[in-house]
Amino acid sequence: SYYTYRVIEDPEWSLATVPHLTELCLQHIVHNFEKNPILDRLLPEHQRNVLDRLSTGLPLAVTANLVSDEDYWKKCCTERWQECDISNYGDSWKQMFFERHLENILKRFIPNTTDPNQVLELIPLCKDYVRKLEVDQFLPPVQMDQKEERDDLSNTGSDFGFGEVSIHHYDLGVLITALPHLEELHLTYGVKDCGMNFEWNLFNFTHQDCCNLAVAVKMCHNLKVFKLTRSKVDDDKTRLLVRNLLDHPCLVELNLSHNLIRDKGAQAVGKLINHSRLQTLDLCNNQIHHLGAQALAQALAENSTLTSLNLRLNCVEDKGGEAIGRALLTNTTLKSIHLGSNNLSEPTAMLFSQVLAQNTSLTSINFSCNHLGLDGGKQLLEGLADNKALTEFNLRLAEVGQETEYLIHQIVWANREAARLGSLQHPPAKPI
Repeated sequence: SYYTYRVIEDPEWSLATVPHLTELCLQHIVHNFEKNPILDRLLPEHQRNVLDRLSTGLPLAVTANLVSDEDYWKKCCTERWQECDISNYGDSWKQMFFERHLENILKRFIPNTTDPNQVLELIPLCKDYVRKLEVDQFLPPVQMDQKEERDDLSNTGSDFGFGEVSIHHYDLGVLITALPHLEELHLTYGVKDCGMNFEWNLFNFTHQDCCNLAVAVKMCHNLKVFKLTRSKVDDDKTRLLVRNLLDHPCLVELNLSHNLIRDKGAQAVGKLINHSRLQTLDLCNNQIHHLGAQALAQALAENSTLTSLNLRLNCVEDKGGEAIGRALLTNTTLKSIHLGSNNLSEPTAMLFSQVLAQNTSLTSINFSCNHLGLDGGKQLLEGLADNKALTEFNLRLAEVGQETEYLIHQIVWANREAARLGSLQHPPAKPI
C-alpha cells in the first residue's frame, strides 16, 4: 500500500500574531481578578489595561475599596442607568454609583422579608463614598392576611382604640449613623407606582418610624440638609423630630413641606430656629394658621442665621402675616420669604410696606395668590419707593391691579440690574 504525506501550512500564519507574554499575563489577571485582585502590584500602564477590561459585574466586595478609577465607575453607572448626571454627585462617578446603589436597595427593602444583611454588608463598602441619600419610597411589611386582620380589627379594634394594622418601615438608624460623610438626607415614606394595589396604609409614617428616624438624625452629626416630605408628618411627630434636632451642630436646611403640620408643630419649629444653625426652612403646603405663624415670627425677630423661609400653601391669614412683618422690621438676616396662598389681604400689605421701607436684607418676597387688593398694592408701591435691596417680588394673582404690578416690577427690575452691575464691578474675592 502506498501512503501520501502532505504538509498543509496556513499562508496567513505569522509569528507576529502570537500574544506577548505580558498580554497573556494581563488576560489571566483580568480573568481571575475576583479571586486574586492584584491591581495595586501592577505598573501604571498595566493597571490601566486591566481596568479597561474589568467586568462591571464583579462583586462590590472586590472593587469597592480597591478600584478608584473614575472611568471604571463611569462604565458601571452608564451600563446600569440611562440618565447619569454626576454634577449632583460631587462630579464623582464612584459617589454616584454607591449612592444610587444604596438608594435602590432601600427603596426595595421589605421589612421581615428582605435580608437585613443586604444593607449591613454594604456599609463598609460604601461608607467612604456616600454623602447624600434620596429615598422616595419605603415599602411596608408584607401581610399575607391583610383582609382577615382588618376584619378582626373592625370587630374588636374599636373597643380598644385600634383603627388599623400598624406598619413600620425599615429602621435607618444603623445605616445612616455608620455613614461618616453623610451630609444630605431626603426621605418620603410612601409607595410609588402601587397602581391597583393602592391602600392608605401604604403611606403611614408611624410613631415608631418617627422615633427611629429622630434618634438616627440626632446621631448623624455631619448632616447639613434634612428633608422629610409627603409623609403625613403631624404635630406630634414634628415635636419629636425637633426635640432631637435642637442644638444640632451642622444642620442648615430643614424641609418638612407637604405634610400635616399645624400650629403646635410650627411652634416647635419656632423653638428650633433659635436652637440650631438653620439657614433654610421649608414648611410649604401644611396646615399652619396664625398661631403657628406668630410663633415663627417671634423666633425670626431674634434670629440671626435664617436666610430663607417658605410658608406657601398654608393659612396664616393677616394675624400671621402681620406678625411676620413686624418681625422683619428688626430681623436683618432673612433674604427670601414665600407667603403665597395664605389668605392674606390689605392689613398684611400695609405692614409689609413698612418692611420694604426699612428692611435692607430682604431680596425676594412672594405674595402670589393672595387678596392684597388695590389699596394693598399701592401701599407696597409706596414702601418700595426708596428700596434698593429687593430684586424679586412676585405679586401674581394678588389682586393689586395691573398698573401697580407694572410699576413695582419696574422698581424691582432696576434693583436687579443695579445688583448685577455691582457684582461685575466688585466680583467676590477668590478663596486663597
